[in-house]
Amino acid sequence: MPVYICVTCGVQYAETPEPPAHCPICEDERQYIGPDGQRWTTLESLQRGHRNEFIGLEAGLTAIATAPKFAIGQRAMLVESPQGNVLWDCISLIDDATVAAVRERGGVAAIAICHPHFYDSLVEWSRALGDVPVYLHSDDRRWVMRPDPAIRFWDGETCALNDEMTLIRCGGHFPGSSVLHWRGGAQGKGALLTGDTITVVADRRYVTFMYSYPNQIPLDGKAVEHIVEAVESFAFDRIYGGWAGSVIGQGAKAAVVRSAERYTRAMAGVYPA
Repeated sequence: MPVYICVTCGVQYAETPEPPAHCPICEDERQYIGPDGQRWTTLESLQRGHRNEFIGLEAGLTAIATAPKFAIGQRAMLVESPQGNVLWDCISLIDDATVAAVRERGGVAAIAICHPHFYDSLVEWSRALGDVPVYLHSDDRRWVMRPDPAIRFWDGETCALNDEMTLIRCGGHFPGSSVLHWRGGAQGKGALLTGDTITVVADRRYVTFMYSYPNQIPLDGKAVEHIVEAVESFAFDRIYGGWAGSVIGQGAKAAVVRSAERYTRAMAGVYPA
């Protein structure tokens, strides 16, 4: 039976003889149903009209993005480490060329995903890369639309994938929304890979925090405070978000604190003169 992919969010569903009637992820107020209504595609169809591009971001870090743009335009990140490479976040398209390019860079020991909007074709990626484990926070278990034995649900506030990479639960956007701390990133100063748990804004001196980005529903101040506290003990100078160009190249930790303070003031109705 086919496995259908939601055209709007990019998440792949379990096998069904016909397209599912609903996409709960898109029907949730953090996402949306597109103007043309609920639409579905398949991996085979996606492979015919799209390809994945590999973009080097710094030594040991490569972005993987689909062209032409598909779903919400999210990207995955391949983080290289002598202790085993990690694929951070996921995209819908995987094909033979993608698998070959990943293997040229050492393959992956694990996949880890920030939140449900990046679950995409996680089962296909795991199988194509050798049935590698996929780490998802257990708080977001209900949003897994294609269960599989490769999925490893983790609990608590942190999960060490190896000595260089640690998952950190921040919450906010989703209860299990997480970031990846890469100790060796930014020339050893540390980097956070954040998806949109912490989102780099157009003015790259700042980040923001939202319950829903497309529907512009903000988080409350306590949720933002918790996000800042979750990453406070980790050293990082750089942030890579989930989309092309969403990078704070230096001073990222100070930017998170500065942004949270600005956000809290704005929620209280205090704006610059």
